[in-house]
Amino acid sequence: MKIVLRIIPVILLCFQITVSGQKVPFDSMMKKARLEIFDNPDNAIKIGKDLLRNEKDIHKQISIYQLLSTSNIAKRDFDQSLLYLLKAKETAQKTNDLKVRTSVLISAAIQYQQMELFSKSLETLNETDQLLAKLPDDLPEKRIETARSYAIRGMIYKSQSNPEIALEKFLTSIKNFEKIKHNPTTYSNMSVVYYNIGYCYLNLAQLEKAHQAFIQSAEYARKNKAKSLEAFALKGMAEMYKQSKENETALQLLIKAEDLSKNTGDLILNEGIYKEMSENYLATGNPELYQKYSKKYFEMRFQREQNELKSINHSINDHNMETLKKSSEMKTHYHYFTAIIIGTGILVIAVLLSLIFRIRRQNFKYRKEIQRLIRS
Repeated sequence: MKIVLRIIPVILLCFQITVSGQKVPFDSMMKKARLEIFDNPDNAIKIGKDLLRNEKDIHKQISIYQLLSTSNIAKRDFDQSLLYLLKAKETAQKTNDLKVRTSVLISAAIQYQQMELFSKSLETLNETDQLLAKLPDDLPEKRIETARSYAIRGMIYKSQSNPEIALEKFLTSIKNFEKIKHNPTTYSNMSVVYYNIGYCYLNLAQLEKAHQAFIQSAEYARKNKAKSLEAFALKGMAEMYKQSKENETALQLLIKAEDLSKNTGDLILNEGIYKEMSENYLATGNPELYQKYSKKYFEMRFQREQNELKSINHSINDHNMETLKKSSEMKTHYHYFTAIIIGTGILVIAVLLSLIFRIRRQNFKYRKEIQRLIRS
């Protein structure tokens, strides 16, 4: 079950940024790249790098950085994914478009959630809420980002073994997704959320509801032809059947999931599939296949953990840079504040001295006038 809690919702990193004045070639290449994120992420990365090479438009650069980040997440290369996401975040600071900045922050929150930096993820979501509050309620992008925000919070609660609260967040996410016009990205997002809903019900021992959620997850994945998401859904169903001691049925689903995930390069998906297959083969009394898939499981786990260590190091470096930046800003503010206090103090002293000298001059004149009057 620990692997289940670590499943990464890649598709929620898919972004929806409207860029005005886009040329058809850019649109068509981006569309092609997004369709290949899950089943052929290497090609999506190649397209993204080709587009980025000569791109000067800030909004398009952000879209490409997010594409590259998402594609690397699909490969579970957290190190490269984080680097591109930080570039997107840095570039987003140059625009006043709240929709763009919100989308980038949501993607950053998902990245932190995946790396189990939950406090950092929640901090980013709180920052996002402030931007969302400024957007009109009837704006589709506000519904999309609100739905993604609730989905992330749900995943954090699920990872912290709070399935009831997580379920509440996921269902709110689905409600928001249902209020917008559906497209391939929406289908994939809903597939991920239903997948997580399935595991919440599984953790609550509500197997029938879990089964229905996994079915919906698979159906939405097929609508976008996202093989890896369908494989995740099948793996979820397989775990449900394993809990019911229906190991043969579970294995049939896992074999299909393994076939769907062949070209995705998704370490966590493959890790989860191999783990489930080894356990089901052990339960059915097949030691050879148990050893085969157990070995594959540990290989995937080792590779994933190495990638996560690299990402955590980059995240720590990024956090240190942000801390230094804030510290520098605080020092600058302190210097400004000190200068203002000193300047104000000097001004007050100057005014007081001016008043004192003026009063002394007036007193001196009054004394002379009194003395003159006395003499006369």
